[in-house]
Amino acid sequence: MTQPTVLIIEDEESVRTALARRLAMSDCQVATATTGKEGMNRLKSAPVDLVLLDYRLPDTDGLEILATIGQEWPDTLTVMMTAYTNVDLAIQAIRLGAYNYVSKPFSLDEMMVVVDKALEAKRLRTEVERFRATEQDASGFGRIVARDPHMIEVLNLLRNVAASEAKTILLQGESGTGKDLVAKVLHYNSPRADRPFMNITCTALAETLLESELFGHEKGAFTDASEQKKGLFELADGGTIYLDEIGDMPPPLQAKLLRFLEEKAFRRVGGTVDIVVDVRIIAATNKDLRNLVAKNQFREDLFYRLNIFPITLPPLRDRPQDVPILANHFVEQFKAEFHKQMTGIDPAAMAVMQAYAWPGNIREMRNLIERAVLLTGGGRLTIDSLPAELLTPAIIATGEPESDPEPLIVLGPKGVNLALLEQRLVEKALEHAGGNQSQAAQLLGLSRDQFRYRLRKFGLLKAAAEEPA
Repeated sequence: MTQPTVLIIEDEESVRTALARRLAMSDCQVATATTGKEGMNRLKSAPVDLVLLDYRLPDTDGLEILATIGQEWPDTLTVMMTAYTNVDLAIQAIRLGAYNYVSKPFSLDEMMVVVDKALEAKRLRTEVERFRATEQDASGFGRIVARDPHMIEVLNLLRNVAASEAKTILLQGESGTGKDLVAKVLHYNSPRADRPFMNITCTALAETLLESELFGHEKGAFTDASEQKKGLFELADGGTIYLDEIGDMPPPLQAKLLRFLEEKAFRRVGGTVDIVVDVRIIAATNKDLRNLVAKNQFREDLFYRLNIFPITLPPLRDRPQDVPILANHFVEQFKAEFHKQMTGIDPAAMAVMQAYAWPGNIREMRNLIERAVLLTGGGRLTIDSLPAELLTPAIIATGEPESDPEPLIVLGPKGVNLALLEQRLVEKALEHAGGNQSQAAQLLGLSRDQFRYRLRKFGLLKAAAEEPA
């Protein structure tokens, strides 16, 4: 916080002058007022960080001014000053929002300690608000780039769930589909947006440390537990806890999480007292939890508790309409970050990206374009900017590069024929799969129906082995 502004509302000249002189020596901008009305006019004219407010004023008492400050300027802190030592008065001042209460007479050193603490609290509040505003801007629904009908449907569901009272949400989807971003969007577009968002990956810590991180621990609960510690569940009270990779949570912690979901209470490690908090749980996984339940690797009762509001994020290969807008979005993002003079993506390069299966989904695309933009001098992002695995049919095979791979892209005088490019991909997949439709579809990241549609489209059904429907 640059040079803070302090307003002194005090009718006693000696006190007012001494405070003003000492505050100016501490690099504060100082304004003074001798009456409540004069002080209110000064508050209306320009922002004030801290008010030093006398209780007895010629035209009013300080409590009325304090109440007005709390209503009209809630970001301004107030320290009440009074020669009338009264516990009830102090309590009333604190209830009305006073940061602190100082009895007269006081030493200037004593007052400066209170002022320094108040200004530090103001600085921290400002930083928190700035951070929260930044997070909200970065986590609006506009951050989810989508045009594909499947993803638009998911977006509509997210909006409804975010605004609801849902306490448990399960995000499912392959790695790289954007579960982390969706979790933040759900939080910062919910009634809980002004409360904490706590994020932890269930594989990031050993089981004992993870339990302490989530639920906290009492002093002496285990070696090195030298003091009591609050866990994320306590710290997030009123907000959201994001449990990433929930499918890898150890079984003992699964039981504790289940108890919390059922009873809304938990105990710290080594504790005997139930602690009740109000949090929304967003769990995420790239695994098939039903399959883990069938293998006795995940609790069935916990799965059904988590599965109240399941949301599945589709892989990028099932969102073909989103590839161009996502690619252009990332180009715009990184050209600004790296100060590059770029004008977009060459059609041939875009055709390659649209034909690619994106096994790493949006994360893979983001990383690929970040690297391409960084290495590109300017102009358009071209085929030469893309990595080799996007340009040859070897990506369709087992990952082993061919000795002399045939180029996937053939440029003619009018650029790339996208339909021909798609046909060649289908033909190559069939060739590598020995004509087996299911295997060829899997190589391209398509469903069998999607693949058969392309076979009919390009007149290739006869080249494909017949399989039972």
